[in-house]
Amino acid sequence: MTMRAVRSSGRTGLSALLLIVSMVLTGCASLPESSAPQALRTIDREPAAEGPTPPISGRDPDLLLRDFLAATADPANRHLAARQYMTPAASAQWDDTVSTTIVERPDTLLESREGEQATYRIRAQRVAELSADGAYRAVTEPTLENKIELVKIDGEWRIESLPPGVVMDTSAFAKSYRRYVLYFADQAGTAAVPDLRWLSVPKNQLTQRLLGLLIEGPNDNLAPVVRNRLDPPVTLRGPITKANGDPQDVGLGLGGVRIDFAGVSGLNQRDKEMLAGQVVLTLSKADIPGPYILLADGQPLDDRFAAGGWTVGDVDYLDPSVRAVDRTGLHALRGGTLAQVTDGGVVDVPGYFGTVDNLRSAALSPDGQLVAAVADAGRPAPEPQRTLMVGTYGGTAIPVAEGTTISRPSWNADGSAAWAVIDGTKVIRAVRDSATNTVSRQGVDISGLNSDPSGPTVRMPITELRISRTGVRAALIADGKVYVALIERGPNGSYALTTPVPVAVGLSTSAVSLSWVGGDTLLIAREGNIDPVSTVRIDGSEWRPVTSPNLTPPVRVVAATAGAQYVADARGVLQLTGNTGEPTYWTDMPGLVGNDATPVLPG
Repeated sequence: MTMRAVRSSGRTGLSALLLIVSMVLTGCASLPESSAPQALRTIDREPAAEGPTPPISGRDPDLLLRDFLAATADPANRHLAARQYMTPAASAQWDDTVSTTIVERPDTLLESREGEQATYRIRAQRVAELSADGAYRAVTEPTLENKIELVKIDGEWRIESLPPGVVMDTSAFAKSYRRYVLYFADQAGTAAVPDLRWLSVPKNQLTQRLLGLLIEGPNDNLAPVVRNRLDPPVTLRGPITKANGDPQDVGLGLGGVRIDFAGVSGLNQRDKEMLAGQVVLTLSKADIPGPYILLADGQPLDDRFAAGGWTVGDVDYLDPSVRAVDRTGLHALRGGTLAQVTDGGVVDVPGYFGTVDNLRSAALSPDGQLVAAVADAGRPAPEPQRTLMVGTYGGTAIPVAEGTTISRPSWNADGSAAWAVIDGTKVIRAVRDSATNTVSRQGVDISGLNSDPSGPTVRMPITELRISRTGVRAALIADGKVYVALIERGPNGSYALTTPVPVAVGLSTSAVSLSWVGGDTLLIAREGNIDPVSTVRIDGSEWRPVTSPNLTPPVRVVAATAGAQYVADARGVLQLTGNTGEPTYWTDMPGLVGNDATPVLPG
């Protein structure tokens, strides 16, 4: 895929006008002819701080420990805010680089107190671990328990001894850290893949921090399936500045961003576009406004954007949230038949899928041209009860696989194959050859779901499998638990599911259905009446219940795009409605009632 060469004249004119106004106000700055290349890895990553608030005078030791847990959420200057609560010796010995653990409901338990000595145990439920590069990992490990010794110095209690590593509670973490998204290229160079990071960085240093993380590369859990166009020999040539060359407060206000790269000469046109996509999407999603002036050795990275710089509109075709927008319209199964929801009502689709009445689940290809559906075979046990059918929208279909159970199908982002799970243990791809109009069955290796002895144990059966809009991740439900796995493609065209990451680890009941919302969020339905629907990020963070008062459990199926979310409960199909910033609620979809009605969307 190549960059759209022409943008609307209005957007170009506005970008150019903003740049001209900025230059007039600050003085026109010429681009340097040359400067020494600077590796992005050398960017100063230390957040600036005006000085942390000192401990409260006369604080009792248990309250001092609570204040300490709040102060550990400030990473500036090697956690200087937290070190103020320690004796000089303890501060010198404390290694804050070993680990960072996020906990909830921390209790400070007095173990002993005599004179000017006190020993406490901090006991808390582990929530997540945070790596040095901001990668978040939800955990379910045993309760954390740390022994901390305090001593009174000059009338004030201070920590004398504590274990290495940082511990912070969830409320302090939420106040100090913000979620950001880095973007890397899929193997084909056609989509930007999100990589979530949690950072505590001043806004005027955020641009440098994000660029530094981009050059450091993706999280280890994502690295096998993506490429980084900012890998060496690409380096930063000179400082990152505003569009007019001002190096102060880059990323604040409407001054734009100017970045000059060295080592780009070896990149082809698509690679340059993907490099721009990684940078522009990463910065724009962090609320760092453009225009983005991207240069290669002092010259425009792409002559098409020499005048006004790059904008989000120039790279949005790479954005998984844009790719997830539904352009085919809502469909549904009702009475075992595939139907389309139109302004005039619900109408059965033409062809095979709109005339049979034995469909149990279905999925449309992203372009709406193909359908994969699970049909009731109508045979008595022990014969296979289900058949996977694949065909054209409005046309015919052919059987691809049989099984006692077959999961709801899910299509690749390019519509080349539909994935499904047979009998809970066999993952297959139904691959369509557009040249011959035939469909073949290909097995998927799932041994990688349990090959890491230190990783999670994924227990069968797999009851749900959904392919992401970028095609590099798969969300799955196995034994009622939710995981996000990588989709690795072998050199011989084979596929494998590997590196599962548990998400929604706080669910107390089994998950029954899930769907992708954009590129980094899942919509999940679970058993029970309490919070039956929730969302969670793909790193396990921000698990949040979705409003449920007007749902009638059990919630059977969820389906989502970047702009719409649907559920099927005991009454029928409902859509989540409500304006941004206002309360949301579930609204019944006319014509889709009954416990056999389910929403059907592309993907």
